[in-house]
Order: sequence, then C-alpha cells, then structure tokens
Amino acid sequence: MPAVPAGYSSGGQMNKPTCFDRVKIGFTMGFTVGMVTGIVFGGVTALRHGLRGRELLSTVGKSVVSAGGTFGTFMAIGSAIRC
Repeated sequence: MPAVPAGYSSGGQMNKPTCFDRVKIGFTMGFTVGMVTGIVFGGVTALRHGLRGRELLSTVGKSVVSAGGTFGTFMAIGSAIRC
C-alpha cells in the first residue's frame, strides 16, 4: 500500500500552506543560511584579529545572530511578496 502524501485530507484535496506558513519557512531557511555564513565569516575575521577563548566565542556569536537575523528577515520578506 503506498504511503499517504503529507497534507492529505479526507476530502481528497491537498492542503496548501498558508501565506504565514510560507513566511515562517522562509525566515527559518534564511536564518539557517545566515547562521552558517556568520560562523564562517565571523570565525575567520575573529581568528585573523587574534581572538581566542571567550572573546572568540562572543564575537562569533554576535556575528551569527546578526547575519542570521538579517538574512532571515530578507527571506521572510521575499516569501511574503510571493504569496
């Protein structure tokens, strides 16, 4: 017996995600990509400046949150425009 597809309802119709769901997914994907970018670029910059230990983690953490929030916001706005 084949698997039931996600979003299958008893009426036989597929439920489409709402606009708010799409915006949430866009923000989540953007935040994830921004976090990875923040880790890479923030880590390289902090190591280049000679930071170690707590200073390194603090600087990279700030970079991760700022890059993730920025890219997540832009992805959410882009997803909202496409709704």
